[in-house]
Amino acid sequence: MKLTKDVVVIGAGAAGMMCALEAGKRGRAVLLLDHATRLAEKIRISGGGHCNFTNRHAGPENFLSHNPHFCRSALARFTPQDFIALVEKHDIRYHEKKLGQLFCDDSAQQIIDLLRQECAAAGVEWQMPCRVQSINPARPDADSNGGFVLETDRGSIVTKSLVIATGGLSIPKIGASPFGYRVAEQFGIAVTPLRPALVPLTFAPEQLACFAGLPGVALDAAVSCNGRHFRENLLITHRGLSGPAILQISSYWQPGEAIHINLLPDLDAAALLLAHRHSASLLPNLLSQYLPRRFAQAWSETIAAVQPLRPLQHYSERELQQIAAQLHDWQVTPSGTVGYKKAEVTLGGVDTRELSSKTMQAKKVPGLYFIGEVVDVTGHLGGFNFQWAWASGYAAGQFV
Repeated sequence: MKLTKDVVVIGAGAAGMMCALEAGKRGRAVLLLDHATRLAEKIRISGGGHCNFTNRHAGPENFLSHNPHFCRSALARFTPQDFIALVEKHDIRYHEKKLGQLFCDDSAQQIIDLLRQECAAAGVEWQMPCRVQSINPARPDADSNGGFVLETDRGSIVTKSLVIATGGLSIPKIGASPFGYRVAEQFGIAVTPLRPALVPLTFAPEQLACFAGLPGVALDAAVSCNGRHFRENLLITHRGLSGPAILQISSYWQPGEAIHINLLPDLDAAALLLAHRHSASLLPNLLSQYLPRRFAQAWSETIAAVQPLRPLQHYSERELQQIAAQLHDWQVTPSGTVGYKKAEVTLGGVDTRELSSKTMQAKKVPGLYFIGEVVDVTGHLGGFNFQWAWASGYAAGQFV
């Protein structure tokens, strides 16, 4: 006996549950599948356990894609205010941390419970854990009730609409897999190159040695690369650089390139140094008034090979100008990233040129939809990726 459903959603994360509940509201018979034993782990661990569930300022400019206009349609039809209304409907208390980022006051589990309750109210059925072993087009003669036949470890399922909401490769320890990309490739749908994003960067060995004693040191900095600029905290780690500014710029950085760090974004470093050009103070002692002391010492020592540390009064005006230039443009060429295990998202995915921006349906495979992180739409840090999950899930839910 085959189980027959109008809609099968593979992946019970943020996008998958949103799609399922919206389809259920339309009276569709919906089955939600997931291979995990614990529901929505990525939601549960997000935002330090408080889930940065959206950003008030979410717009197309906050997303990366080979087709930057693709996300406009979905984002316009389900806005941050729409999800906030859902949060308020469930009496979940929340707060704005900074820059429009909204978090639960209590626990990320509240967002999972919200979605589970909405799915239940919409009549969504679940199979979890459930592993999908194969997906094939239905044969019109034998499987006339649907467009796809799924073989799973719980049996066969026939469905007219199949939604792939399986996420990307980030954080494999909680179940990330390339499943969604393989489905796309099976049906001849292109996938753009994949790499970790919103991910810490690693130092080359020589830089690592210079900053080895500084893990945990944080500072306010402006970081830029390839025309993008972010002003947030930067964190020294035991492997390199992290913190919000670095995570943001990692999505734009390419291997072999330098990132540009302004260590004193609110100051004129040249004016500061020249004002102290007659001082007997050492450079790190002056800089420690504006930067963490240990960082100021280590950073000053990195330029000592060219300009040996000595009292400021012994530097020429030209040397002070050169140091000032480096303070405003400290160039670091990372050796790489820490990889998918620490990446918050996957950059790249199912090529948006293959999908309808209105419905999220594959243009050449009727009935097959892709939503959420598996698609080549990647948000900035700060609740934007959840907003894409809600918006793309909502969009597909209106048409499956």
